[in-house]
Amino acid sequence: MDKEQFDILVDTVLETSARPPRNLFAGGYDDWHCRARLAHFLAMPELNRPEAAKELFLSVLKVEPDEENAEDIEEKTYAMQHLSQMERDAENYEAALEYINLALETAENSDFLYRYILRGELWADRWNLMHLMKRTEEAEAEADERIECFKDIPAAHNSYLYYGYRFKAQLAAQRGTALIAKDYMHMALHAMELPPINQEKLKHAFEAQHENVSWILAEIDKATPNPDNLHWDI
Repeated sequence: MDKEQFDILVDTVLETSARPPRNLFAGGYDDWHCRARLAHFLAMPELNRPEAAKELFLSVLKVEPDEENAEDIEEKTYAMQHLSQMERDAENYEAALEYINLALETAENSDFLYRYILRGELWADRWNLMHLMKRTEEAEAEADERIECFKDIPAAHNSYLYYGYRFKAQLAAQRGTALIAKDYMHMALHAMELPPINQEKLKHAFEAQHENVSWILAEIDKATPNPDNLHWDI
């Protein structure tokens, strides 16, 4: 891709219903942040330009973000997370694992509290991918390790615990053990902020007595507030 093609794709994105502000791409093709931002939009179903999106994401692969700038680190992390998701959707699991590992390494190399990226979610992306790759035992061991490391930290809203226990609940559901799955989800929800409106919905979901564990977890997820809209301490 050259600068001219980049500018054409920017104009295409600006004409979509998303209508991002033009200044997101003010730095042009030479600015890696702009290339990553454009890639996110091109990967959207509305535009469906996966090849161009992947090319732009890959151009960010070896970029070294500013270690003193939380937004810089977060932008690189998010680009690698999205690239991993694209490869996962295409069933290129080895590549997907490589990119989510890079996202984790980038995010974990600093102590910043990011605005959009949750470290626990990045780990869950890795574990779910490993589960798809038949590496479930290894993934569950890593989840147990994260839980053990962070369970006694005085942080009420802990993404490591939420996503760690949620992953274990999903595994328990697949094994058909409803009570264990519910127990893990109770522990997961203790690690997040729960508005009163969600608490009542969750109570109803947990009260289900049948053995369709996948349905129960789906109902719990529907009743759970969007983690992106909550405050997290870590």
